[in-house]
Amino acid sequence: MAVSLSLSTSPVRTGLPRRLSQLAVGLVLYGVSMGLVLRSSLGGNPWDVLHQGLARHVPLSVGTWVTLVGALVLLLWIPLRQKPGVGTVGNVLVLGVAMDATLSLVPHPQALAVRVPLLAAGIVLNALASGLYIGARLGPGPRDGLMTGLHRRTGRSVRLIRTCIELTVLTAGIALGGTFGVGTIAYALAIGPLVQFFLPRLTVPA
Repeated sequence: MAVSLSLSTSPVRTGLPRRLSQLAVGLVLYGVSMGLVLRSSLGGNPWDVLHQGLARHVPLSVGTWVTLVGALVLLLWIPLRQKPGVGTVGNVLVLGVAMDATLSLVPHPQALAVRVPLLAAGIVLNALASGLYIGARLGPGPRDGLMTGLHRRTGRSVRLIRTCIELTVLTAGIALGGTFGVGTIAYALAIGPLVQFFLPRLTVPA
């Protein structure tokens, strides 16, 4: 998931209603985008490969696993002395619900001519949603906070830590039977530039 090191969890009164609204919309759209990418059956981002793999072994929905894993990752913030914000809690509570709702409403397409555009739409929407919820400046998601917390505590580069985390998560997800494919690669290549495009345009001024 995309992250900015300039995230702030401290409350800022200026524009708070807009920030809360933007956060809510961003989190819902993020969950929707996750559902669209997963529904394409072409491979999801590393965390969703893990969520899908867990759902294959334990009879819970993928969205439920998104919530549970997010809560477990949040516990790892304690030794890292990370401080959650409203956006952090919202991330845990909203993404899985929105994802499950999307999966229940969007039929499973068989034709590749439908699955590829579905994947592309999911990736673009994911970047837009990232810009919205990160730009609200109300706290990072649990997974992003884990990365920045490890960066601060170890002194290692964000790039190295993110790569290690996502490779570990992806390997575990594949071992559990999650779907790895061209969509996983497309997401990895496209999400950074897309978030870089949306985030400056959607960040609420301090």
